[in-house]
Amino acid sequence: MRFKKRLLPVLAIAALAIVAWLVHGDDRAASMPAAVPLATSMARAPLPPGPVPVASALPAPSRRQLLAQNLQLVEHTYCSYLASSRYPHTSRPIAEQPDQVYPNAPVTEANPMRLEGGGSDLKVQIQTSQSRVYMAAGEAVAFSLRAVDADGRVLPLVVTRALAQGMAFNGARPGAQVQLAFADDGTLADPVAGDGAFAAVLAPNQSALASFNGTIRTDVRFTVAGRAGAVMFDIIYSPELPATWSGQVREAVEDGSLNFYLTADVRRAGRYVVTGRVDDANGRPFALATFNDVLAAGQREVRLTTFGKLLRDGQPALPLTLRDVDGYLLKEDADPDRALMPRLEGRAFVGKPHPLTAFSDAEWQSEERSRYLAEFGKDLRQARQALAAADPAAPLPPGACTEAAANQP
Repeated sequence: MRFKKRLLPVLAIAALAIVAWLVHGDDRAASMPAAVPLATSMARAPLPPGPVPVASALPAPSRRQLLAQNLQLVEHTYCSYLASSRYPHTSRPIAEQPDQVYPNAPVTEANPMRLEGGGSDLKVQIQTSQSRVYMAAGEAVAFSLRAVDADGRVLPLVVTRALAQGMAFNGARPGAQVQLAFADDGTLADPVAGDGAFAAVLAPNQSALASFNGTIRTDVRFTVAGRAGAVMFDIIYSPELPATWSGQVREAVEDGSLNFYLTADVRRAGRYVVTGRVDDANGRPFALATFNDVLAAGQREVRLTTFGKLLRDGQPALPLTLRDVDGYLLKEDADPDRALMPRLEGRAFVGKPHPLTAFSDAEWQSEERSRYLAEFGKDLRQARQALAAADPAAPLPPGACTEAAANQP
């Protein structure tokens, strides 16, 4: 879903509108519908300030230069979409979303110490960490904090209070409060005793927050060198388990792509979004595979696809490994908008060493892609025709990826 929102850059939308002005001169009412409907279905982009230059009113050299510049913009739009849509939304290079490569890595920050009465102490940095942000029922989260000076030396810190509470919005009743014990004793969430880092674990299902659904905020108060400070940790907790994994995973080469099938016990029917990470045989993160579809209640298979052309283009070392799978039931008109499934942390399945020639080199095709390419191709041909008409004796600039579109009837 989110991939579609990035397909039409604002610059490209503006370019399509400008080309319509340039190609047809003053006949604006007839020309604009060819370029505008596709653009306005995604966003409205204003034209440049001031009067729009009509091509026929410009001197010949300036007119041709302006038309050539706009041909470049239209070609860039066509070529960018052609390249970005050669793989489906559900199977993409993981480099496109670097924040999704290691979703279970701790979230770490370092900020000036926030003083309890307001303001901050720039001489003291508070280093914080939390093991996760989204939590399914039965999961726990670890928090830690440490104080250091400008040179990175650890400063003595004392935790005076730590309370976790479900946040209330729109007049709802606040959730229960749970006290947390932060310690620097090398147990539970604290790996090293006496290193100045204080840690605690929050397990909502083992506390008064077991049935709370939403944001749980942990407010930690502490002192450093006699000055009182505060830090907050937020997690989003889902007490409902809409589906669970059975542990069964299989793979299949189908239609030129590599599919991983995971079996889920679906307790609540609805639309599920599941994401898995795919590494090559050398441990290199390679692809992001996504499932987004409706599942009925019962034993169901979730398919995560590594697209054939993505494999052929990326040339990963085989076999592939599926890891770090997370999923949720999408809930419409609700806050939170999801009920989380238990995550599969780490390696979920290792495939077979298929030869790359077993996979298809064909680009992804869909009604949506064909429609967009046809629209962009039409604007491209109009821009090339306008430039050719401006100076019939001058050769048109070559279009590396647009010759086929330009020559289509």
